[in-house]
Amino acid sequence: MRVHHLDAGGIRPFGGRLFDGRPGLRRKAAGACHCLLIEHSAGLVLVDTGYGEQALVRPDVWVGRQLIRQSHPVLDLPIARQVEALGFSRDDVRDIVVTHLDLDHAGGLADFPRATVHVHRAELDAVEGPFGRREKFRYRPVQFEHGPKWSAYEESDSRAERWFDFQAVRELRGLPPQILMVPLAGHTRGHVGVAVDTGDGWLLHAGDAYTYHGQMRAKPSMPLGTKVFQWYVDTGRRARIENQQRLRELVGDHGDAVTVFSAHCATEFERLSS
Repeated sequence: MRVHHLDAGGIRPFGGRLFDGRPGLRRKAAGACHCLLIEHSAGLVLVDTGYGEQALVRPDVWVGRQLIRQSHPVLDLPIARQVEALGFSRDDVRDIVVTHLDLDHAGGLADFPRATVHVHRAELDAVEGPFGRREKFRYRPVQFEHGPKWSAYEESDSRAERWFDFQAVRELRGLPPQILMVPLAGHTRGHVGVAVDTGDGWLLHAGDAYTYHGQMRAKPSMPLGTKVFQWYVDTGRRARIENQQRLRELVGDHGDAVTVFSAHCATEFERLSS
């Protein structure tokens, strides 16, 4: 098994260190949209997809004017083209595991229409059910009009087992046993992490369970702008806070065996992609 770390863009809000903690205020913040491409014997697996190619063609429809105006997302790094640049066909991507279905994580699903999309049942219900105010901001129905081939899971599934101190869904349909779904609700109703056994330790893609690398320290810290944004987009704040604490404990107790990273921290992406 081989794992590629890919950046599908992310947002670049003005305010510099208020969002990324790096020196300087009068600049756009550094961000990422950290995705994984996993090579295994039966094909390719993606973890998250970024904004997708349609964000280049019709950004106002695919992403939305509000996000573009406020957050300056990078839309010219579609994952489908990065897969092709590595020498693969899009059709080689047989499966996609999504941490959640926010527009910046699921926008590329349409670029892989033949792939099976593995998702938490609560997340799929949120997308297919009636939208509240927060859902209207984060989910773009146009991104799902191609009719994804969903494969949904939940903690009560017979495949659910323990992974370290977390409940996890093993044996995702058609996927190798080294790939697990780890429920981490809070950012959205059905938000999950994706754990990958590389053979040389575990990777845990924690999605948007946290945003800034300083949040995983024993004494957590984060820039003010990121803190406000995280608060604004939370669906279940108590669950998010509890899961962040559990992730800190995982890093503290098992950091030699598990590498935890979030979807949007540029510092973590730079470290892992190098």
